[in-house]
Amino acid sequence: MSAENPIRVLFICTGNSARSIMAEALLRHWGHERFQAFSAGAHPRGEVHPLTLETLRRHRLSSEGLRNKSWDEFCGEGKPELDLVVTVCDEAAGETCPVLPGAPVQAHWGIADPAAVQGTGEERLHAFREAYAALDTRVKLLTALRDDHFAHLRESGLRDELERIHREAATGG
Repeated sequence: MSAENPIRVLFICTGNSARSIMAEALLRHWGHERFQAFSAGAHPRGEVHPLTLETLRRHRLSSEGLRNKSWDEFCGEGKPELDLVVTVCDEAAGETCPVLPGAPVQAHWGIADPAAVQGTGEERLHAFREAYAALDTRVKLLTALRDDHFAHLRESGLRDELERIHREAATGG
């Protein structure tokens, strides 16, 4: 894959304020020209969570162009054709995803919602660090896949590989 024909990945979660935004930023960082990353939410919260932006800043990842948005932006004619759709929260995994152009491969990487954590500032920041670390591991494994894994994007083998990435990252190896 190349800059002329990148693998287009949409990360979805309910609010599009934390996990999916972090995943988008991570894939932009690690995916270089091989990937084009997007994120969206079923019920966007209206803003990117401030601790998401703080977490990205602490890891020296760009937040330029990141914004809270609905998955409706990816539905219908004239929208980018997607290759992969990855839900990153339990709520979005249980929802019916919209019909997206390109019949993308879909997978689920369940990550606990750091924005839902109540507690001290340090406890909340810790939750964002944990979500970031979990997503970072998965995105690095995704970007490490050889191009031939993507040659047949609509085959079930790719979905199996994405699910393996989630399991491997969750168990630490």
